[in-house]
Amino acid sequence: MQPTSSFSGFPKRTVSFLRRLAKNNDREWFAARKAEYEAAVMEPARAFVTAMGERLRRLSPGIRFSPGANGSIFRIYRDTRFSPDKTPYKTNLGIYFWEGIGPRLESSGFYFHIEPPVLLLGGGMYVFSKPFLARYRRAVADAEYGPELAAIAGRIARRPGFTINGSAYQRVPPGYEPAPEAAPLLLHGGLYAGWEGRIPAELHSPALIDYCFEKFKVMKPLHEWLVSLAQGKFKI
Repeated sequence: MQPTSSFSGFPKRTVSFLRRLAKNNDREWFAARKAEYEAAVMEPARAFVTAMGERLRRLSPGIRFSPGANGSIFRIYRDTRFSPDKTPYKTNLGIYFWEGIGPRLESSGFYFHIEPPVLLLGGGMYVFSKPFLARYRRAVADAEYGPELAAIAGRIARRPGFTINGSAYQRVPPGYEPAPEAAPLLLHGGLYAGWEGRIPAELHSPALIDYCFEKFKVMKPLHEWLVSLAQGKFKI
């Protein structure tokens, strides 16, 4: 498959800027380098959003993405109001491609994250809303949908480098009687596949699109199951 021509890769100064920000996480330093942040991080990120979003629609035609404000690219500014960590900026670049008519963070999707020296990719839902959690538990306890999800999660977890994440509870909630293989999934408050590795050379070339796409393909069945649940396709 040919690399996407509209995206030329993240320049090396993307990684350099994030490394330096981690060492100089204060408003004065960042303000003096706002133009550098725009050129080194935001411009290539917007190109990546468009190129990767178009490719992901080959997996899931309903994928949504936007390179604009409040779209796929997460804000670099941290909300420090209720956090003991008062550093004002995130030291990573996070990008999300989601599917559904609801808020993006309440929808299943594919996630891209650079935090030197690591590249992290994800697929699924990081945290369930309360209404979705109730629906999810009913589906996991179902004799058909629960084992189906367990099989999907098992296949992904057996792939080298991939994990299934989102477990948040110590005990299976009362009132549910899932199949044994599905019971651990009732401990989840979110459900997503993850892959993590050192930043590859592909980050700096158009080949990054193919690099991520191949890993997102592994995560696709989990994403599809969650989207089907959100869209009310399960008879539960």
